[in-house]
Formats: sequence, C-alpha cells, structure tokens
Amino acid sequence: MKKTDLEKHLAKKLDGKLKSGTIPQRFGQGAKAMAAKAEAKPKDAAPKLVPLTCKLPADLAQRLRDRAVTVEGGVNAILTQAATQWLDSTVASESKP
Repeated sequence: MKKTDLEKHLAKKLDGKLKSGTIPQRFGQGAKAMAAKAEAKPKDAAPKLVPLTCKLPADLAQRLRDRAVTVEGGVNAILTQAATQWLDSTVASESKP
C-alpha cells in the first residue's frame, strides 16, 4: 500500500469516528431539557443586586464600616435600609399638600 493510500485510509477512519460520535447534550435533545430547566428556576429567588458606586466622607465611611460589623448583611444591608427609609419619607412628604 502506498503512503498516500495509507494516509487516505487513516483520514477516512478518523472521519468515520467523528461522524459516528455522539452529539453533546447541549446541542441535541438535551438542549430542550436545559431550556426547560432554566425556565423552572424559581422567580422569587434572590433579588437582583446592582453595583452602585458612591463617594462618602472618610469619617462617615468609617462609621458605616464599624456599624456594618454588627449588622447581618453588612454595608449593603445598612445602605439598603437607609435608602429605602429615605425614599419612603420623601414620597410621603411629597404626597402631603
């Protein structure tokens, strides 16, 4: 057998292996299952958190860090609570004529 014929034979053999291989689940029937699994996630999981950057005076930032050590949720929880209270109070004061 010539060297070129041997190479052709090996190429056909490799091509046959590639064609007979299984299709990964993410492309075949498993794709439907994965989409269904994504839809089945609970909608009420954790609220979506958005990064927010702000600049605070150094002494206020230090007081915030000191207080965050004692609060569950840390700085995020304190700032969430403060922003919610402030927004609620401003909405209430705007609605009063």
